[in-house]
Formats: sequence, C-alpha cells, structure tokens
Amino acid sequence: MADAQDRGHVSAPGRDDGGAETTRDLLGVVPDPSEGRSESVVTVLVAFAANTLIAVAKTGAAVVTGSASLVAEAAHSWADSGNQVFLMIANRRAGRPPDSAHPLGHGREAYVWSLFAALGVFLAGAAVSITHGVQELITPQPASNFVVGYVVLAVSFVLEGTSFLQSMRQAKPEAASLHRDLIEHVLATSDPTLRAVFAEDSAALIGLVIAAAGLGLHQATGSPTPDAVGSILVGLVLAAVAVVLINCNRRFLIGEEADPRVRAAALQALLDEPEVARVTYLRLEFVGPRMVSVVGDVDLTGDDTESHLAVRLRALEAKISASPAVAGALLSLSAPDEPTLVI
Repeated sequence: MADAQDRGHVSAPGRDDGGAETTRDLLGVVPDPSEGRSESVVTVLVAFAANTLIAVAKTGAAVVTGSASLVAEAAHSWADSGNQVFLMIANRRAGRPPDSAHPLGHGREAYVWSLFAALGVFLAGAAVSITHGVQELITPQPASNFVVGYVVLAVSFVLEGTSFLQSMRQAKPEAASLHRDLIEHVLATSDPTLRAVFAEDSAALIGLVIAAAGLGLHQATGSPTPDAVGSILVGLVLAAVAVVLINCNRRFLIGEEADPRVRAAALQALLDEPEVARVTYLRLEFVGPRMVSVVGDVDLTGDDTESHLAVRLRALEAKISASPAVAGALLSLSAPDEPTLVI
C-alpha cells in the first residue's frame, strides 16, 4: 500500500476517454451540467421578459388606481426583474472553465450571485410591500379605476404563469431522474437559478391572488384597509420565499453533499471497477450547479508496489473525472483496519 505522500490529486475532467462508460454509470442520475446551464438560461430569460412587462403594467395600474396591493405587486415585479440580472450573471460566471487558481471550476459563484438575488427579493420586494401596507393603514388612500387593476392582474397572472410553466418544464425531468417530487427537487437542486425562478414565480402567483382579493374587498367595502392588508401579506410571502432561498444558497456555499441516491450510484460504480477491492470513505460534494467533487478512500486489488499503486490510483481518478458532472476526484488508499462501505 502507498503511504500518505502518494495520495490522489484533483484530476481535470475528461482526462481519460476510456473511462466514459464507468463514469456515466457513476453519476448517471445527475443531469448533464452543460444541458442544465442552457436550460437554466432559457428559464431566466423567460422570467426576465415576463417580469419586466409585468412590472411596467403594474406600475401604471398602481398610479391609475392608487391601490396599495398593486403598489406592492409593482415593487415585487421590479425586484424580480432586477434579480433575473443577478441570475444571468450567476449562470455566466459559474460556467467558466477551471484554471490553475480554481481547479474545481467557478461553479460556486452561482450561489453567491443567487444569494444577492434572494436578498433583493427580501429588501426590494418584501420590505417595500410591508412598509407601504403599514403606511396605508396609518393614512388610508381611496382607490379608483378598479377595472384597470383587474385587467393588469389578469394579464400578469398569464405572464407569470408562462414563466412558472417554463421552470416546471425544466424541473420535472430532473426530479423524475432522481425519484423526487417536484417541490422536493426544487428545494434540493444544486441549480440555484432554477430554484429562484420557480420560487419567485410561485410567490408572484400567490401575490397576484392576494392583490386581486385586496382590490376586490376595497371596491366592495369602500374601505382601503383590505387593500393595505393585502400589501402586507404580499410582503410576508416574499419575505418567507427570500428566507428559504437565502438558506438554500448558504447551504451550498458552505458545502452540500450530493443526494444519497447519487452517492449510492457512485459507490456501486466504484465497487464494480475491477481495480477496486473495497471503498472505505466516499463524499460527493456540490461545487456548482450539477457539478460535484469526489473524495474517497479505496483499497485496490492485488499487492502491488508503492509506485505501481500510485499510478493505478491516478488512472482511477482520471476515469472518474471523465464524467461531465465531476469537477475533480481525489482518492486515497484505505487503511487495512478501516470499515468497508456497503450500499
């Protein structure tokens, strides 16, 4: 067996085409990173176009009607439009290739920029909506031209629904491949842009229903109080969504381990390798959207010399790193007394 100085090193993806079959088996349940990034760009662009149109329409309706709920919804949509810019930056910067200073790539930048977007939802959306609602309760202002408000809310619902359907279209196949339900996958996915768009569109649809109810009760009762309460409720929904998004990005920034099903598939693929007698440690950690680093301890077959063991270990690392979903692999040799991992 080799000693500590012969431990594995991080290998660049795609070093050994001969390992393609093994690495497909290794992480076959992880969506291809390049395909996922392309799909995420489409999802963000659809959301950006929808939110910008909606923000302009809601702003005009808020001015015409004087509705507190519509002011809250306008602030929400402008915040979402700005957030899509952060998400586009996240996709672009996370997709940069590895370099000498970043051997595992730049994938974690996606979580940094998505964190900024989540903070934008909290500050520009939730805070403005709640503050305006409270101000309306203290100094009520009557609304008018209710039909304009209803028309804008209806059109907004259609546009938000279109964006929401695009995020669902992206999420459903990925959720099915990991045997998750849709909501579970959105909360667990390593793609922060998909999660952000899905969460923001969900909040937007809920907010539109609240705003319509507030506007309708304002018209029916003649009191601006339901409208102001609607604005506060929209803000609370946005605050709840922002907290969830902030926490998810925090988890991935500090290091989130891959789904147990992915880990089990990787362990099985390693054990199926003729070079591997047993595996005593294995950790797959996300280092970007749909990208993992693989760290493990393995016992190689036979009783080779130290130098030959090092070469065989490097070859196994290269085989693992050939998977497009693997940013790098680091393997060490197991100690004889370490317990064997089982699936």
